[in-house]
Amino acid sequence: MEVFLFNFLIFYIYSILGWISEVIYGFIFEKKFINRGFLIGPICPIYGFGAIAMMIYLTQYKENPLTVFIMGAVICTILEYITSYLMEKLFKARWWDYSNYKFNINGRVCLYLSCLFGLGGVITVCFINPIIINLVNLIPNTIMLIISSILFILFLLDVITSFNIINKVKLTAQNVAKDYTEEINKKVSEILKNKLFQNRILKAFPKFNFNFINRQKNKK
Repeated sequence: MEVFLFNFLIFYIYSILGWISEVIYGFIFEKKFINRGFLIGPICPIYGFGAIAMMIYLTQYKENPLTVFIMGAVICTILEYITSYLMEKLFKARWWDYSNYKFNINGRVCLYLSCLFGLGGVITVCFINPIIINLVNLIPNTIMLIISSILFILFLLDVITSFNIINKVKLTAQNVAKDYTEEINKKVSEILKNKLFQNRILKAFPKFNFNFINRQKNKK
């Protein structure tokens, strides 16, 4: 139980740090605030899962930054590819697309981001992770149980709510597709732009593509 609570807290911390990094990226390159990720709260779970994976498999190599870089890039690239594939199958839409980047694989991942993942792995495993682990270890077990329980409940509620919102976006796209097979994305955006949480999803993933699924169906 203590191991689960410890890992969940680490997962949550890195999910928040990932969200913060995405927001900073938005401010720098897009000059605006964007609540990245699928969840309403300020967390991006994929960063948490990536950090846990690197903590488990790469900590033993922290004295060798090159190994951490390569393995971190591989682990996070695989994680992103699987996430893209599952989200596409689940919601019948392509939520991000790197087809315009060189050395991409099916538009789901690309070399540029893999290199960033590798760099992030070095920073995380060699510098940030030891500090965070030491800080979490200072928390008494009872306090950790309380904090982790509250965060887990909030996380679960956020997941349920966010998946319901994304499902509404999906249903809207399916209805629009009946009449607008060539302009699905545009029509979906117009319909959802005044709906707060649905519109947040579209802003978080500006390259979402329902036309992709429609084209795939037409090929069959």
